[in-house]
Amino acid sequence: MSKGLFIIGIFSSWLLFFSSCKKEATGIDQELYTMASSSSGFTWFKLTGVSLPKSSGSGHNYPFLRTRYNAIASTSLDSIGMVLPNSKFKEGSFIVKELQNSSGSLERYAILYKDSGNEYADAEGWVWGYINSDGTVAETAEKKGTSCIGCHQQSGNIDYGLMNKFFP
Repeated sequence: MSKGLFIIGIFSSWLLFFSSCKKEATGIDQELYTMASSSSGFTWFKLTGVSLPKSSGSGHNYPFLRTRYNAIASTSLDSIGMVLPNSKFKEGSFIVKELQNSSGSLERYAILYKDSGNEYADAEGWVWGYINSDGTVAETAEKKGTSCIGCHQQSGNIDYGLMNKFFP
């Protein structure tokens, strides 16, 4: 085998390995993905679906985002679509942050779902989802938000939400 074919063979094997490492959403991750994939019945932060530039305090690696709240979570929003100070989101609240690339295309969902009885809920009752727009899992909800909570507990959070702090 020539050196060129050998390198192509290694590269092809690497691509096959890399693409097979993407984990399709199943179980709780699939449930969160299905819920996040529909934008019907949601209210946008500040009542607009306009993409916002990433804040300097964000731990997400995407330049733009939009955040929406289901009907239950939206009861914690004021008349201009901001989270009411000192709110505690009700059971069943579902918050979706749509993370977008530089051209504004959806890349990933960052999800908070208040479901205290869920086996994957954290101590505050939140189930954390981090799922790519193609349905593959960036970080499973089974980890209970361990890589997210540190940032979401910073001062100025409202029941883990930081939209008011970074987008007043």
